[in-house]
Amino acid sequence: MALLGPAKADNHVSSYKRWLQQFEPPYSASAPAARAYVASLPRKPTISVVMACYDSNIDWLRDAVDSVRQQTYDAWELCVVDDGSSNADVWSTLESVALIDSRIKAKRCHSNGGISAATNEALKLATGEWIAFMDHDDLLSFDALALLADTAVRTESARIIYTDEDKIDENGRRYEPYFKSSWNRELFYSQNMLNHLTAVHRDVIKAAGPLRSEYDGSQDYDLLLRCIEQVAEDAIVHIPFVCYHWRFATQRVNYSQAFGQQTFDNSLKALNSHFERTGQPATAEQAQPEVFYARPRWRLEPKPLVSLIIPTRDRLKLLEPAIRSIRDLTSYPNYEILIADNDSREKETLDYFTQLKRASLARIIPAPGEFNFSRINNIAAREAKGSVIGLINNDIEVINGDWLDEMVSHFARPDVGMVGAKLYYTDGRIQHAGVVTGIGGVAGHVYKYFPGDAPGPFSQLILPRETTGVTAACLLIRKTLYDQVGGLDEANLTVAFNDVDLSLKVRRGGSKIVWTPNARLTHHESVSRGVDTAPEKQRRFQREVQYMISTWGSDFLNSDPYYSPNLTLDGEDASRAWPPRTRRPWDKSPC
Repeated sequence: MALLGPAKADNHVSSYKRWLQQFEPPYSASAPAARAYVASLPRKPTISVVMACYDSNIDWLRDAVDSVRQQTYDAWELCVVDDGSSNADVWSTLESVALIDSRIKAKRCHSNGGISAATNEALKLATGEWIAFMDHDDLLSFDALALLADTAVRTESARIIYTDEDKIDENGRRYEPYFKSSWNRELFYSQNMLNHLTAVHRDVIKAAGPLRSEYDGSQDYDLLLRCIEQVAEDAIVHIPFVCYHWRFATQRVNYSQAFGQQTFDNSLKALNSHFERTGQPATAEQAQPEVFYARPRWRLEPKPLVSLIIPTRDRLKLLEPAIRSIRDLTSYPNYEILIADNDSREKETLDYFTQLKRASLARIIPAPGEFNFSRINNIAAREAKGSVIGLINNDIEVINGDWLDEMVSHFARPDVGMVGAKLYYTDGRIQHAGVVTGIGGVAGHVYKYFPGDAPGPFSQLILPRETTGVTAACLLIRKTLYDQVGGLDEANLTVAFNDVDLSLKVRRGGSKIVWTPNARLTHHESVSRGVDTAPEKQRRFQREVQYMISTWGSDFLNSDPYYSPNLTLDGEDASRAWPPRTRRPWDKSPC
C-alpha cells in the first residue's frame, strides 16, 4: 500500500470512495451544522493560510483558493505570494480573487527567490494567531479550518495542530489516505508525519524563525523541527480527519519530485542540525538505498550490560538454536544470558545446561513450579546483573548481528523505557511490528502476516516508531523501570497479556516505548497453531482478558494513541474501520 499511484490503485481508490461515501459527511449535510457549531465557540482565532505560487496551473490555483473561500469557518485570511512567475496569468488570477474577497492578501515578487523566500514573504502578510501552510495546487476540506479552530480553542495548550491527509488526482479522485497517529516523535525523525495540514501558533513561528532557503525542498521539515523544539510534546495535537487533499497528478512536478535526492539530503541536514541544537547523541543517515527516509543512529556510551532472560522447560530443539544464534551472531559486546529453568527434566537439556555453565556462556536460574510466564521471568530478573533486561523467548533466532546494538542504542534518550524488535515467522512473514491495544478487545500485533519485505502503509514497517506496546518475545527494558512497575504481573496475568500490561505500566509512568525494524529476529511461533481449546486454559485466558478490561478499561484500550481511530480493531491488518471510532464535534449521529 505504500505510495501507490492512481493507475495502480484502482481497487484502493474504489474502496476508499465507498468509505468516504458512507462516513464522510457531504457538504450539504454538514456545512450548516459546522457553521452553527463554530459560531458558538467562545472565541474565533484568525487562521492565516500562507501559500507560495510559481507558474501555477491556473485551474488548480483557482481550486485551491476556492477551497479556502468555501470554508465553514470564516475567521481566516489567505496570504499568497507569486514568486516571480513567468506566466502572467498567475498574478492576474491572484489580483482578481483578492478583489472579490478582502480576506485574501496577495503580493508579487519580481524575481523567483525559491519556495522558502516566497513563503517568508507570505508570512510577513499574516496577522492571524495561527499559521497554516498550503501548496498552491492542493485543496482543503470544507471544514478543515473549523476543525483547526475548534481544536485551538478547546485545547488551550495546543501550539502545533496537524490533520490527516489524502491524495487527489487530475480527475478529482481521492486515494491513499494517511490516517495518522497522535504525535510520534520517533516516526517524525524518519518522515514528516505532520506534513499536511499543519497549523502552528504564531508565537512558535516567531521563536523558531523563518524558513531557510538552504533547505529548499525540505524547508517545511526544517521549520517544523525548529518548531517542536519550542513546545512541550502535549502541545502537538492531532485531528483525526482528512482535512487536506494533496495534488498528485501526471501534470504536476513539484520541487521534491524534480530534485528527489537533493530534497532528501536537505531533510537529513535539517534533522542532523536539530540533533546538534538539542544536544541529542544521534546522527541521521539514509534508511535504505533508494528509500528517501531517515534513520537516526543513536550513540550510547558506555555500553550497558544487558541481561537476556530466556525462560524454558526443556524444548532443547528450540532453545539450543536460539542460544547459538545469540552467541554466534550478536555483535554487541556486553551481555549475559540467564536461562530461567522451569523444571526441565530431559537429560539432553540438563546436559546442555551443564555445558553452558562450564563454558560460562549462560547462568541457569531455577524457576520451579507450575508454569507462570510472569513469575518465571520475574525470578530471573531479580538475579540480573545488567542495567537493561531483555525478555527473550526460547524460540527466537537472530537475523542481523547488530540487533542488540540497535535496540540498546535507543536508551540514549532518557525518556525511552522499553524497546521492541521486528519479528518474523519461520516462513518470512511478519509476526510482530508493535502492539496496538483494543484489537480483539485487549490488544494485537498490528501488520501481522504482512510479507516480510513489505514497507507497510506509509512505510510503517521499515521506520522506527513509538508504540503503545511490544511483545515479550523480544524486548528490552531498563531494569530500574522493570523493578519500579513491579515487573510482569504474576498474580493476574500468568500467560497472556502480561507484556501488554507491562507496556501500559511503563507508559503510565511517563516513559516511551520504541519499536525498531532494524532489530530483526525469527520467532518460531507456529503460523498454523490454533487456539488451545483445553477448558482450563480457555477459562484462564478469559480471566486474563477480563482482568485487562477491568484494570485498564475498554475505552482506554480502544483509544491507542499510536493508532488511528479510522483504522480497524477487528483485525491486525490496519485496514479502514467500518465505521471509524470518531466523529466531528458538530456531528450528532452515533459513531
